[in-house]
Amino acid sequence: MRCFFVTDLHGKIDRYEKLCSKIKEELPDILFIGGDILPNFNSYLETEYDDFIEDYIIPKFKTLKLELKNRYPKVFIILGNDDPKIKESKIIKGQEYNMWEYIHNRKIIYNNYVFYGYANIPPTPFLLKDWERYDVSRYIDPGCIYPTEGIRSIEENEDVEYATIYNDLHLLAGQDNQEKAIFLFHSPPYKSNLDRADLDDVVIDHVSPDVHVGSIAIQRFIKEKQPLLTLHGHIHESSRITGHWEDLLDRTFMFSAAYEFPELAIIIFDLKHLEAATRIII
Repeated sequence: MRCFFVTDLHGKIDRYEKLCSKIKEELPDILFIGGDILPNFNSYLETEYDDFIEDYIIPKFKTLKLELKNRYPKVFIILGNDDPKIKESKIIKGQEYNMWEYIHNRKIIYNNYVFYGYANIPPTPFLLKDWERYDVSRYIDPGCIYPTEGIRSIEENEDVEYATIYNDLHLLAGQDNQEKAIFLFHSPPYKSNLDRADLDDVVIDHVSPDVHVGSIAIQRFIKEKQPLLTLHGHIHESSRITGHWEDLLDRTFMFSAAYEFPELAIIIFDLKHLEAATRIII
């Protein structure tokens, strides 16, 4: 199955336009969208969309589906830490039109593969905390804000004080065989080619922060469970710093489509030939 993977589009219209054009040109079987799909406040003013999901994304993908008919790809989507959780219901609404499968904290079996989604990330310095969890413990890096502080766009129905990414992932996967499992994450794993932040010259309270800002829980989960493939975003500059958008943890292939420059990055791969994956910038 030929796949496209994009992430961190951040409501940029030109990126969506390029993505849809490339889909029509190459007709992938599956499209993965890894979160941070919405504009920030200033971008909303620039695009003049009152509701980016209902006014742009849903109509855009409806039109694409009408044009491609039975060649429309299977689409798996999650949100990211810059996407207010109050918008989640509108993405779920998109499933009514069979445009995509929203898979945060869900498992979908399709064509003999198992697809999982998980949007939460470890604590950051940013104020929006809808998609933040403690990682493996209640420790946070210098300069970060606790998940119990900051702001949320919607009330949680769980005890955020004790929720961790580590526990979430083990509940999600259970004892499932991971040989043909694909995980769509927003956060990259810790200490990989995919989580290197541009923090070399930063000092916070006389301490130099860790330049690797990915999830320890995700790293440990991949090492323990060895899924076939994991997909990541979130850290835009990592591929520039490390020179790699891909990594390998034992047998697990790991790709990031996060990109810090204005163009669109698309990871293109076949599930049976992951070693031949490529990244195009358009």
